[in-house]
Amino acid sequence: MPRPLRVAIVGAGPAGIYAADALLKSDTATEPGVSIDIFERMPAPFGLIRYGVAPDHPRIKGIITALHQVLDKPQVRLFGNVNYGTDVHLDDLRSFYDAVIFSTGAMFDRELRIPGVELNGSFGAADFASWYDGHPDVPRTWDLSAEKVAVLGVGNVALDVARILAKTAEELLPTEIPANVHEGLKANKAVEIHVFGRRGPAQAKFSPMELRELDHSPTIEVIVNPEDIDYDEGSIAERRKNKQTDMVAKTLENWAIRDVGDRPHKLFLHFFESPVEILGENGEVVGLRTERTELDGTGNVKGTGVTTDWDVQAVYRAVGYLSDELPKLPWDTVSGTVPDQGGRVMEGDEHMASTYVTGWIRRGPVGLIGHTKGDANETVANLLEDFAAGRLLTPASPEADAVVAFLEGKGLTYTTWEGWYALDAAEKALGEPQGRERVKIVEREDMLRASGAID
Repeated sequence: MPRPLRVAIVGAGPAGIYAADALLKSDTATEPGVSIDIFERMPAPFGLIRYGVAPDHPRIKGIITALHQVLDKPQVRLFGNVNYGTDVHLDDLRSFYDAVIFSTGAMFDRELRIPGVELNGSFGAADFASWYDGHPDVPRTWDLSAEKVAVLGVGNVALDVARILAKTAEELLPTEIPANVHEGLKANKAVEIHVFGRRGPAQAKFSPMELRELDHSPTIEVIVNPEDIDYDEGSIAERRKNKQTDMVAKTLENWAIRDVGDRPHKLFLHFFESPVEILGENGEVVGLRTERTELDGTGNVKGTGVTTDWDVQAVYRAVGYLSDELPKLPWDTVSGTVPDQGGRVMEGDEHMASTYVTGWIRRGPVGLIGHTKGDANETVANLLEDFAAGRLLTPASPEADAVVAFLEGKGLTYTTWEGWYALDAAEKALGEPQGRERVKIVEREDMLRASGAID
């Protein structure tokens, strides 16, 4: 009787779990069957949903419910707290699996090359998100002493950062934020947040719903300058062909023509302002210099030479995420991705046998979480095509218990899917006395203990 197809997935975020789902729904899952092991460097699964999505977005976190159903399947195992490149290597995985899919996502800030980025008070949005989402590998405190703050970028991450800075700690307390984050936010001095985009309203990358949510807080007054509502032929064409773009533009237009209210925290959305320098004194941020831009007819912009200095004491750079280079895999340093064709990892013109990518490590950190489904389906389809054609490498030890013996032989402390249920219950128990759904456990050792991986 033929053994099942054995696949390792590195990364237990949405991209990796969608890949597992695609495998489980394939004809191969019926005959000869599939056996999937997902390796995750964090003690808990769900990747960016747990450590990148803002805590006041339970709607997005609801995606976890669908991911749960995949991980509940008996053909899937989770090995958490196992780091690719140190705990387990490509050659190790090839000895246990017919194929390896990398879906490691992106958790770092893309570089912004302007003077002053190294100043104290200049922060990366990804680092801030890791802090407020209780990532175990970042500091437990955050400097929130700035009264006036700039956020650079016009995507959903910029909105998350601006919203968390503008809300009060009490507004965020009903969410899953850990105790150290709540304490930090209680000390937040920010009363004025300025979000800057170098292009116009029609080029903003906000989701309509995310944008409108800014205005739902009783403490946040959203302000748009009427002079920033401007469109050229390229912008008008984009609005006509893209409903999302049109909805964002209409929301911004409505905000621009209304009277400014008296909510205590002011959140300004600025367009046509390109950051050129973060200003500093004695190593500290004291301002931001932007250059006014104007549309060029195509939807792009050109500089006008007119600059403005903004009085801010902190700058958050939300200009994109960047993936971490993976050992033993080819790497495109410009895009921060693994070169691929249809999800097949490419070394030059050759497919690296039995090796695949999906999600942000494949195409870069663009699109919404749901967009990774299409990626996963394409990658898995090509993997299964290679399997059917006999192009996959043959592992030396494909038995399901071989990898367990390997991990335990190295003395590695790993978590399991059953362990996630225990951690989940522990976090919900922490929240119950406060009437909250959960309180996130932060320390890695505490997560391992709650998962039953250590005593």
